[in-house]
Amino acid sequence: MTPVRVLTSNREPRSTTNPYITMLTAALRRTPGVEVVTFSYRSALLGRYSVVHLHWPETILGQGGRRLTGRVARWVLAALLLLRLTLTRTPVVRTVHNVELPADAGPLQRLLLRWFDRLTTHRILLNDRTESAGPATTIPHGHYRDWYTGPRSPVVPGRLQYVGLVRRYKGVEGLVEAFRSVPDDSLTLGIAGAASSARLAATITTLADGDPRVTLHLGFLSDDALVATVTAAELVVLPYRFMHNSGAVLAALSLDRPVLVPETRVNADLAAEVGPGWVHTFAGDLTSADLEGALAAVRRPRAAAPGLDARDWAGAGHAHLAVYRLALSRAGSGVRA
Repeated sequence: MTPVRVLTSNREPRSTTNPYITMLTAALRRTPGVEVVTFSYRSALLGRYSVVHLHWPETILGQGGRRLTGRVARWVLAALLLLRLTLTRTPVVRTVHNVELPADAGPLQRLLLRWFDRLTTHRILLNDRTESAGPATTIPHGHYRDWYTGPRSPVVPGRLQYVGLVRRYKGVEGLVEAFRSVPDDSLTLGIAGAASSARLAATITTLADGDPRVTLHLGFLSDDALVATVTAAELVVLPYRFMHNSGAVLAALSLDRPVLVPETRVNADLAAEVGPGWVHTFAGDLTSADLEGALAAVRRPRAAAPGLDARDWAGAGHAHLAVYRLALSRAGSGVRA
């Protein structure tokens, strides 16, 4: 059977690339019948491929911090790519990481992102709770047990830890405020991860000022630093205002650390999947009582490790290849999602 040549929306993985993308790219390259072409505008506009696989299509449009001329050039190139995909009827597969458009996308960016959506032939869902506007296949987000292999830290009693990119919707400001209302001086809170803006970093720094129990590292974490930071925690707290899919949750669980996350159906499913004592939830705005209650809960007996067998990477490449072939068959029949 002819191999499927797939153009992915990510560039060639580097040390700072999202581990999910790096591990998936490696899994695809190990899979007979798949040829991976990582993204560049030269390969996208002039190269040869039979399927496009999108993850976060907004990355194709560029980041908001670039000069206006650079952003406009990226938008023009994206429009040319979209025109090529439209005219050639190239099937587009989309992994649904986020269920809404980026909050900071402008009108033209939203127009281009909706164009990508209209061209999507088949969607890959990371959980069964995600709604899809068309044909879809669920391929669960893989675990990180084989990725985060650096030295682990001894657990620090009473240590609460946030880790990951700091964005407004992730509720880190509310976490700091809730923690400062906790009267127990034996507890500590760490915030580790690069902030999405200088203003947000300044806000969090101001909120934490005056409480020596709170430590901030608002910068990039290497893999080894992330392992050391997460494993030192008694509880990892991810206080997102909205959470649907989260690699940070799986990173913590892959390192055998319990998590406190928003109460959602997806997180309830995850709690049932991994076993009792690993996933704790809060409803509404995070409070000091939520933090104290979750910490008390994680001190009760639980299994030695969360159950993540269903998220092994061994079959990921073959599962994606099956989706690519489905998308090609639909495109050949003239059907769009």
